[in-house]
Amino acid sequence: MKVLKGQDILALGFMTFALFVGAGNIIFPPIVGLQSGPHVWMAALGFLVTAVGLPVVTVIALAKVGGGMDELSSPIGKIAGGLLAAAAYLAVGPLFATPRTATVSFEVGVAPLTGESPLALFIYSLVYFLVVLAVSMYPGKLLDTVGRFLAPLKIIALAVLGIAAFALPAGTIGDAQPAYVAAPFSQGFIQGYLTMDTLGALVFGIVIVNAIRSRGVESPRLITRYAVIAGLIAGVGLTLVYISLFRLGAGSHDIAATATNGAVVLHAYVQHTFGSLGSGFLAVLIALACLVTAVGLTCACAEYFSRLLPLSYRALVVILAAFSLLVSNLGLTKLIMFSVPVLTAIYPPCIVLVGLSFCKGMWHSQTRIMAPVMAVSLVFGVIDAIKGAGLQWLPSWAEHLPLSEQGLAWLVPCVATLVVAVVCDRLLGKPREVMA
Repeated sequence: MKVLKGQDILALGFMTFALFVGAGNIIFPPIVGLQSGPHVWMAALGFLVTAVGLPVVTVIALAKVGGGMDELSSPIGKIAGGLLAAAAYLAVGPLFATPRTATVSFEVGVAPLTGESPLALFIYSLVYFLVVLAVSMYPGKLLDTVGRFLAPLKIIALAVLGIAAFALPAGTIGDAQPAYVAAPFSQGFIQGYLTMDTLGALVFGIVIVNAIRSRGVESPRLITRYAVIAGLIAGVGLTLVYISLFRLGAGSHDIAATATNGAVVLHAYVQHTFGSLGSGFLAVLIALACLVTAVGLTCACAEYFSRLLPLSYRALVVILAAFSLLVSNLGLTKLIMFSVPVLTAIYPPCIVLVGLSFCKGMWHSQTRIMAPVMAVSLVFGVIDAIKGAGLQWLPSWAEHLPLSEQGLAWLVPCVATLVVAVVCDRLLGKPREVMA
């Protein structure tokens, strides 16, 4: 039986970590640290739940079913599962996350040197997606290109930044914004959504499993074990990166008090700590971090849609890279503005899907439990999304739902639906098998 060597397992863990650490992972923690002030570690705890805990649990859940989101969502039916999977792949693929990797790396690392002209963004994003295209064409070599080469470079750069955040703080901790004074944990929890890591984990599951299979491992038990180890290595790495970036943001009040996003905080800190040399370092770090994530997302999306559409994997890589190039030229602010409501709507059903997948042995029929709870989570996720977008489309009662202020209006209805569904499942007993 074929097994992975220790160095291959480590490379797999590095690859998984590198796939996750992209644009959002680097720009959101510093702004949370800055805005939460003295409440930084409570906000960080909420952030780590959605940006580390859920992604690692999702990788484990996918590993148990062979890596594909289709298998995980099978209890809710082929059509509903397919729509959810397509929405997740598109959100973390060409619509939001992949283009965002280019815009973030441009605005943080390149724009301070070239200026924020549309031409500079276009030239940068064109070169960027040509590299993404070249690497994504050979998904079987990801463990070598990413796990053994790009990921270690990325880890070294992040380690330098993380050590500097603690050893060389830029200044004092400022006052917290009102939202963080009122509810620091839930604010951090919601900000963790924006990294898109749980959706990313749903997408990366198949990339991780395919990387293991590319080494000749065929045993489902071993594939699951290696994927779980890779997820845990990635989780430890993510936690260390986030803690250092929270510390960096919290101590940057003196140099970036008016910053509106993490990119500004990061640039101010690096400029203050490392001088002009720091700008070059930051440009390389962000470009590396974002590039690896963009490759992983492009590979995963092409892999998924090649099974649904009459197009080859390579043709889809070209289409996805070209579309991401176009969207990336909208600019970072517009991308974040469009992505927040969509993510707020589709995150709750994805969280419910992953969470309930671990409890399938506890009831007679998965469909009876998962279908109603996920439907309710989607409805209330959409309500949260409409409110987050500032649209006045909702009745007054929707403004006063439990945990509504924290953006978690879906949680209480989902728990209530789960209780009712479990009772019904117990009363109905095991579903009858249809005779052929």
